[in-house]
Amino acid sequence: MQDNEKLLHSSTDPISEETISQPITRKGFLSLSGRYAALGAVSGIGLAGSTSHDAFAQAVKPVSPPARIPSDPQEPIVLEAWKSQYDQASAPVPTLLPPDKRIGYAVVGLGHLSLEQIIPALGGCKKSKLAALVSGSPEKMKRVAEMYGVTPQNCYSYENYDKLKDNKEVDVIYIVLPNGLHKEFVVRGAATGKHILCEKPMANTAEECREMIAACNKAGVKLMVAYRIQFQPHNRKLRELVQKKELGEPKFVEASNCQSSANPDHWRHKLKLAGGGALPDIGLYCLNTTRFVLGQEPEEVFAYQYSTPGNALFKEVEEVMSWQMRFPGGIIANCSTHYNVHESRHYRVLCEKGWANMDKAYAYKGQSLSRAKADGKMELHENIGLAEVDQFATEIDHFSGCILDNKQPFTPGEEGLQDHIIMEAIYKSAREGKPVKLAKENPLAGKKGPEPEEG
Repeated sequence: MQDNEKLLHSSTDPISEETISQPITRKGFLSLSGRYAALGAVSGIGLAGSTSHDAFAQAVKPVSPPARIPSDPQEPIVLEAWKSQYDQASAPVPTLLPPDKRIGYAVVGLGHLSLEQIIPALGGCKKSKLAALVSGSPEKMKRVAEMYGVTPQNCYSYENYDKLKDNKEVDVIYIVLPNGLHKEFVVRGAATGKHILCEKPMANTAEECREMIAACNKAGVKLMVAYRIQFQPHNRKLRELVQKKELGEPKFVEASNCQSSANPDHWRHKLKLAGGGALPDIGLYCLNTTRFVLGQEPEEVFAYQYSTPGNALFKEVEEVMSWQMRFPGGIIANCSTHYNVHESRHYRVLCEKGWANMDKAYAYKGQSLSRAKADGKMELHENIGLAEVDQFATEIDHFSGCILDNKQPFTPGEEGLQDHIIMEAIYKSAREGKPVKLAKENPLAGKKGPEPEEG
């Protein structure tokens, strides 16, 4: 870009239109500023004077960079390139549907997950929006509705929840209740004719999952289980490395998801509401992510379960579960989950020629992906940097896209059912102290929708 300073002959020369119309750099901007100051000293007109101010405004007139505007409103605007190929490419420009075209969600349950993650994420969605609230706490719901602009007529109790049937602003019901209530509210929700997004674990038992799937099929509505990890870029990249065998054949998986609990009165520590302890709540991430990354289903499980005697947190649910899963070809996954240790969430896939590792694997943010392999006398370690996304917004928008395009979701109800079948085998193995073989029939076979869009 030409330097504006070279276009000026001297501090007393007139400033031509040609000079003003040239593209301006920072150096040129400073030169022009000094130039106007010099002119002011000679002519008696300062920078605050109208003549110099008008000329200065022309010199820094904003210019709109070139862009390509696709005819498809769902395709992003393409701006002119400015980065070289040697820096990480920017993500596409966000492309939002107009508000009246977005899929409306009724969020059922206003606990930690809804208020801290899901409802804020809906505000950043491209294809989705918050339309209604359902809660057993009128005061809390009123406050949340005021914060997010939900009208009083779009606020429901658990008792009049079924009236969502008449609300044309709601397309999807998002169930964010304790696990033991999922079945009831999915079945009731399906009867309203609304599509259903349900938090994981899908229910308390595999049989409840089957009833939920049947209810949605009968009502002709879509059912998706919120497995956000399957939409998260770092986990998807690790899956790609493994399934493309970039490090050779996978042989062994180490996976662990642990955190510390403190409130024995919380629903997560009540068997009826939680369905179990550490395993269905956070251990499920190890189970589901391993299946996702390998693209295979386990043939056998072997487990060990323990709870500290006298600890009020674990009167009804397990404190720790450690288990192994054997996959076809002899791949072994060694998994663990704990409710009474400092937070730790990671997994590593060991392959013939190297390994791939994920730290903070199951967290809401902060994933760190790395891999290692030998190269002669060297051990090469590589960190793979990827831009973070809002995991909740990504999975919600995926479901909205499935509704808009009439596609099967990537994580349908059968995904949740398969996890419950495996978890029941894990509990059985822990009780009996021996391996448990899994049925060869996989309810998920042929049910998984197309891969999520990247971006």
